[in-house]
Amino acid sequence: MKTENTVWHAHQVTKTERADLKGQKPCLLWYTGLSGSGKSTVANAVDDLLFQRKCHTYLLDGDNVRHGLNGDLGFSDEDRVENIRRISQVGKLFVDSGLICSTAFISPFQSDRDMAREMLEQGEFIEVFIDTPIEICEQRDPKGLYKMARAGEIKDFTGIDSAYDIPQTPEIHVQTADLSIEQCALQIVNYLQQNGYIN
Repeated sequence: MKTENTVWHAHQVTKTERADLKGQKPCLLWYTGLSGSGKSTVANAVDDLLFQRKCHTYLLDGDNVRHGLNGDLGFSDEDRVENIRRISQVGKLFVDSGLICSTAFISPFQSDRDMAREMLEQGEFIEVFIDTPIEICEQRDPKGLYKMARAGEIKDFTGIDSAYDIPQTPEIHVQTADLSIEQCALQIVNYLQQNGYIN
């Protein structure tokens, strides 16, 4: 439902001024991939590397956000859409503050990822496809979710009985089956450096 009787209040300090103060170009690193693909692990490794470079960052993890902001949502297709809508808005606020923000969510639907991209200015949305074959994700199965999904104990599980739209043109394509976590993280940091987001 659309909120009524509200007017956008312009800030006196601009996004550009906030970014200049931090010495970086703000963006939203949008990590997407199957459960168990390594999204959170890689995102944390990148966040650590950026912190070591004295970059100003924040990481929004899918499970963590569901403990608070999105604690009222389940995993139906409708709830997944709302989950991504909310986190897209939060990510946009972090970018507006001049940060390099990371989001680690399955975000299975291309339409939702496109929606998140459209909220931001050109070049601010960076889709990071953590491309891990489902066979490897099932072998890892850190939370035992695939086992429960195969047993029918979990419904609407991405990759089993709910679809995952493979990104067709991600800015960064990370193939974790062939690289270590450190190599994956460096691939992403190198992209940021080569494209002027960080020094």
